[in-house]
Amino acid sequence: MNREELISKWLDNDLNNQELEAFKKLEDYDDLVKLNTNLQGFKADEYNTSKELENVLSVIKTKKQTPTHWLKPLMRVAAILAVCFSLYYYTTTLDTTISTEFAQKTTIELPDASRVSLNAKSHLAFNKKDWKHEREVELHGEAFFKVAKGSSFKVKTTSGTVTVYGTQFNVKQRDNYFEVICYEGLVGVTYNAQETKLKPGNSFLIIDGKVIAKEKENRTMPSWLNNASTFKSLPYKTVIAEFERQYHVDVTLLGIDSEQLFTGSFAHDNIEVALKSITLPLHATYSKSNNTITLKGE
Repeated sequence: MNREELISKWLDNDLNNQELEAFKKLEDYDDLVKLNTNLQGFKADEYNTSKELENVLSVIKTKKQTPTHWLKPLMRVAAILAVCFSLYYYTTTLDTTISTEFAQKTTIELPDASRVSLNAKSHLAFNKKDWKHEREVELHGEAFFKVAKGSSFKVKTTSGTVTVYGTQFNVKQRDNYFEVICYEGLVGVTYNAQETKLKPGNSFLIIDGKVIAKEKENRTMPSWLNNASTFKSLPYKTVIAEFERQYHVDVTLLGIDSEQLFTGSFAHDNIEVALKSITLPLHATYSKSNNTITLKGE
């Protein structure tokens, strides 16, 4: 018995035990059951679709009624079919989404066994159902990708797209900040319709729409995976933004140039030590009040 016949008999509650087992083995069995369950809430009270359809066909055949008499039940049948299609489309295209909050990190596994680590205040989405045909993820925030051997997919951000050729790399997309660092293998970064290939140690950095040259990366993985944020000649405002994400605080600067370049790091597990790490190099002081921290320059 083919798939359509099994589904038809299932809808009519007319499957024998052998046919029921065959129906349960259908690839989209779970989606069909979910669709049928959701559809129950859309059924009109005491409305017989088959009977109404027969009435419509009878009216059309005899031509004894004007179009306005048979159009209404026909539209009701069409509406139910439209609901069926919409629910089926929704259940089969629903994305898998993972989000992290302030001071939170997590690691997930993609359908091809590639692993993704998400930094604080980040969001990742992909379609698990359609992964074989549409191998791409959407990223808002920062993530480190460890791609399974032989796999390839795309990482889409609002700033640019990263094409994976089987590698380990980090993508950071924040407000007016877009950075890709290749740690192993090869990645392609598409920005403004131009692709740049990155080999291990190479970086691609855009700040406020400008391409920024960086020294070769010597680490084998991003520092945030070890609960620390490291910066090399980056605007102080990017340091403060990351500090706020990792400690869930609001930072106010007084007498400090947020555009000045900063080189250094801070830990994610001790706010007092972290504050000293980002203020001492600038000879700045700090004060705390509830969830607000004020940094004051000399």
